[in-house]
Amino acid sequence: MTKKFNPRDISWLSFNGRVLQEAADEDVPLSERIKFLGIFSNNLDEFFRVRVAGLKRALAFNEKEAKEIFFEHPQTILEELHDLVIKQQQKFDHTWRKIQVEMAKQKVFIKTDLELNEAQQAFVRNYYEEEVESNVIPLLLDDARSMPYLRDKSLYLGIAMRKTDWEYETRFAIIENPTRTNGRFLLLPSPKGEKHVMLLEDVIKFNLPYIFSYFGFNSFSANAFKITKDAEFDIDNDINTTLVEKIEKGIKNRRKGKPTRFVFDKDMDPALVEFLIKKLNLSKKDSIIPGQKIHNFKHFMGFPKIFKSENHPKERTSFEHPDLTGRQRVSDVLAKKDVLLSFPYHTFMPVIDLLRESAMDPDVGSIQITIYRMAENSKIANALVNAARNGKEVTVMLELRARFDEEHNLEWKERFEMEGIKVLLGIPDKKVHAKLCIIKKRVHNKTIQYGFVSTGNINEKTAKIYGDYCLMTSNRAVMADINKIFAALKKPKVDIYQSLKPCKTLLVCPTDMRNAFIEHLDKEIVEARSGRKAHVIIKVNSLSDKILIKKLYDAADAGVKIEMIVRGIYCAINQKKFKEPLHAISIIDEYLEHARVMYFHAAGKEVVYISSADWMTRNLDHRIEAAIRINNKKIKNELIDMLAIQLKDNVKARILNNALDNSYVSNNKAPHRSQVELHRYLSKKMKQD
Repeated sequence: MTKKFNPRDISWLSFNGRVLQEAADEDVPLSERIKFLGIFSNNLDEFFRVRVAGLKRALAFNEKEAKEIFFEHPQTILEELHDLVIKQQQKFDHTWRKIQVEMAKQKVFIKTDLELNEAQQAFVRNYYEEEVESNVIPLLLDDARSMPYLRDKSLYLGIAMRKTDWEYETRFAIIENPTRTNGRFLLLPSPKGEKHVMLLEDVIKFNLPYIFSYFGFNSFSANAFKITKDAEFDIDNDINTTLVEKIEKGIKNRRKGKPTRFVFDKDMDPALVEFLIKKLNLSKKDSIIPGQKIHNFKHFMGFPKIFKSENHPKERTSFEHPDLTGRQRVSDVLAKKDVLLSFPYHTFMPVIDLLRESAMDPDVGSIQITIYRMAENSKIANALVNAARNGKEVTVMLELRARFDEEHNLEWKERFEMEGIKVLLGIPDKKVHAKLCIIKKRVHNKTIQYGFVSTGNINEKTAKIYGDYCLMTSNRAVMADINKIFAALKKPKVDIYQSLKPCKTLLVCPTDMRNAFIEHLDKEIVEARSGRKAHVIIKVNSLSDKILIKKLYDAADAGVKIEMIVRGIYCAINQKKFKEPLHAISIIDEYLEHARVMYFHAAGKEVVYISSADWMTRNLDHRIEAAIRINNKKIKNELIDMLAIQLKDNVKARILNNALDNSYVSNNKAPHRSQVELHRYLSKKMKQD
C-alpha cells in the first residue's frame, strides 16, 4: 500500500541532514561550517531527548493509536532512525576531518594533551591549577557503588587507571567537563603565524597524573562520552498543585529521565564501555553509538573567531526600516500607517524603542505582551520593568512551558512580580505561542491603542539570525482581538474556545485557524475545477497536520498550484493521481527561516496571512496562536514579492520529495540565493522610500 505520509521523525532527521549539508558545503565560510556542525549536534541531542524518548514510551501504546500519532509503528520508526543516525554520524565525522584540513591551511590547529610544546605544557598546567581545578570533581566507580547522577547536557571523561604492579586490575573514574564555568576552548601560546586551540577535556587529560596523584596510578586512558536522557515531563492534573509547582516538579523529574542514547569515543577502554552500559541500565535496544574523539559538538557554535577575515559584506548587515528612520517616535508612525519589520534584514530596535517610549510616555496607561523565549540580558524585559516602575500597568503572559526555557522563565516570573508586573501563566492544557503586544494610552480623553503581531519570539538576540515578520499596527479591529485574547488569558478556568470565538479579525488557535485555512483551500479547489487560476503558497517551519495535508492533497488532485517553503518537518507525499503535483522546497542558509506566511490567489483578490503557528497538530489544537491577514496593499505586495524571491532559490534550496533525499534545486538559471536577494530587495526599497 502506498504511504500517505512521511513519519514526522524520519522527516525531521532529513531536515537535520540539510543542516549537515551546509557544514559540508565548501562554499560556506569555514567558521559557518563549524557552526553548522554545532547546530547539527545540538539538534540531534534535543531530538533524542524528546522525540526518540517519546517513541520509546509509545511502544506501550495500543498499536492503532501509536500508528495514528506517529504515522507508523514506533518500533519501525526507531529502527529506521537508528540506521539514519549512524549514516549521518559517518558523514559528520567525514565533514569534520575535511574541515580540520581547511583549518590547517589557515594555520589553526586543535591540540591534544599529547601535542603540547614545553611552553604550552607550563601554560596548561598553570591554567588548570588557577581556573579549572576547583570545578573538577573526580568520581571513582566500582561495582559496589551506585552510578552517580549524570547530567544529559554535560560532557564526561571516562577514565581507566592502572598501576605498574597491577597486572590485570583496572580502576575506573569519571569527571564532568566544567564547560559551564570554564568554557570549552582554551587559546594556547602559539608559534608566530599559527593559532593553537585546546579543548577543556584535553586540559583535564593532561593533568590526570596530578589529579590522581594521591592514589599512585601511573597509567591513564581517558575518553569523552555523553548520555542523552528523556527530557519530556508530564504536567499532572493535581488541582491542589499550582502550575509553577508542576513545572518545578517536572524539571526535577526531567533530571531523573531514563537515558535514551550513549555516545562514546570508539577508542574508550572496552571494559569501561561495558561497565558504563551496565551501570546506566542500557540494553541493545537503546542507542549505543561509538563515535569520534570529540562529543558535545554544540559548543562549536561558539568556536573562537580566529580565522582570517570572513566578515560578510557590509550589505548583509541589518538596517532601519524606511518608515522608522530619524527621530520620530514609533508610536507616532503607527498612528498613521502599518509597518512590517522583516528580521534580520530590518533591525529589531523599533520593537525595543516602542516599549521604551511607552515606559516613558506619561499618557501610556498599560502594556500587555506575550513572551515565550527571551534573550539572556533582555532589553525587552528591562523596558517592561521600567514601565512598571513608572506606574504603568504591565501584564506579561509568560509561557513557563517553553521547552528547555522553563527554568529561565521561572526566574523571569519572580523578577517581574517583584517589580510589580502582573504575570499571567496561561491556560492549563494550552501553551501560549502567539506573539502579541497591545499598548494603551489616553490623549484628550480618547483611548489610543497600538502594538504588534509577530511570527517569532520577542527576542533581540534571535532576531539577528531568525527570519521573521512583525506587523506593527494601530488597527482598531486587530487591537480589539488582542484585547479579547488577553481577557481570555486572564481567566484560564473559563472555556477557552468560548472566550476566543468573538475574535473577528485575527485567526486564532485552537478555535478557527485550521478551519479558516481549509475554507481558503476549498475556494481554490472550486476555482481550479472551474478551469480558473488557483494558486496557494505556504511557508512554515513544519508541515505535519494530517487534516491540512489531506486538504492539500484534495487541492492538488483538483489542479490547484501548490508551492511550499518548509524549513523542517515535511510529512506530505506526492501521489500519482494529483493533477498538479505538490512543489516544496526547504531553504537552509545563514539565517534560520522561521516566518509563517500563507498566500491564496482567491480569484485574483490575493489573500495573505502571517502567523505564529506551524501547520502541526500541536500548534493548531494545543496552543494559543494568532494569524493576521495583511490588508495594507503595499505590505501585502511586499510579502508576495519576498515569497517569489524565495521560491526562485537555486543555491540554498533543497527539493522536498517523497524520498526526502535533500537534492538541491538545480536549473540553468543564474545563481539566486534568496537570503542575499531578500537583503538586496529590502535595502533597495529603503533607498526608494
